[in-house]
Amino acid sequence: MCTIAGSQFGFALLWALLLSIVITIFLQTIAVRIGVISQSSLSNAIVSQFRSKTIRVVSIILILSAILVGNIAYEAGNISGGVLGLEAVFGNLDFAGVYNAYSLIIGLIAFVILLLGNNRLLEKILMGLVLFMSLAFLLTAIKTGPDLKLFFSGLFIPTFPENSILIIIGLIGTTVVPYNLFLHASLAKEKWNSPKELKDAKIDTIVAVLVGGLISVCIIISSTSIGLDQLNSAVDLAKGLEPVFGSFSKQLISFGLFAAGLTSAITAPLAAAYVTCGCLNWSTELKSLRFRMVWFIVLIVGVVCSSLNIDSIEIIKFAQVANGILLPTITFFLILIANNNNVLGKYVNNWKHNLISFFVLLITLILGIKSIIKVFNFL
Repeated sequence: MCTIAGSQFGFALLWALLLSIVITIFLQTIAVRIGVISQSSLSNAIVSQFRSKTIRVVSIILILSAILVGNIAYEAGNISGGVLGLEAVFGNLDFAGVYNAYSLIIGLIAFVILLLGNNRLLEKILMGLVLFMSLAFLLTAIKTGPDLKLFFSGLFIPTFPENSILIIIGLIGTTVVPYNLFLHASLAKEKWNSPKELKDAKIDTIVAVLVGGLISVCIIISSTSIGLDQLNSAVDLAKGLEPVFGSFSKQLISFGLFAAGLTSAITAPLAAAYVTCGCLNWSTELKSLRFRMVWFIVLIVGVVCSSLNIDSIEIIKFAQVANGILLPTITFFLILIANNNNVLGKYVNNWKHNLISFFVLLITLILGIKSIIKVFNFL
């Protein structure tokens, strides 16, 4: 999405990315606060605050439906992104014209990493992949030499170029990803278990979001600076960078995309497992059978969708609809919990937090409605 935004609109949509980073930091820090203080998963915290059994059941169905459908769609996209990177270096690797073997390879790597069920190892692998793709895209952005005046203008002055609304929604939707809120809250409660550590947890969250945002900004800079009217693959992006990096450009971009795809291919099934087990009050131990069963289903369906000749545009539409429904819903639930004394005690929202929460909820609601309307061609 960042590549498309840069190639089609230059720096004009950087403001949307900045807005999404700010919203993500705000929502993620609330999710982390809930995880650390309540020592429960976000899905469990949402469901347990309703006394009515009917409302609980409806909440569980809504969350599970949106998360599972959305994560499967995102997983297919994540794996496909990693495939693009490998294809640019090694060429196509199809089996009888049906299977894309790269999807199977990426799925197998993700499967092995998840199966190990080691939080510390998982964290180190993810950090290594993020560091690698950060360096790849950062070097690319620096070497392309962006126009700083246009860059800062696009970053701080909102504009809406013609036919840009779907890209704006996509930029925000792929940054403020609902399943990351659940994943981060669950990981936070396992890493930090005392209110005294809340500050450290928030700092860790902010740094992680900023690093992810920096990568996205660098991708936009790279795709803007190469001067191509249309980007269809990693090969197109690499060709545009050849004057800067020479023959090494293909490897740099390709392995950056591979690292990004693999990282997301691991986190999406993991988040789905945390959400499902939290809602159904199952164990969230990484090695528990039910936990593994959930992430395996998401992973295998994602691999199949990425491998077979399924229209990727339809997969993206699926993800956008799920995200459009889920994001404002989860934001609303977050605000409710953040004001619940029984859950957070003295760590509930103050009036400033609630004022910001209202505007964030309004933005996510507008974006959610627009994304659904746009997908169904009503806008």
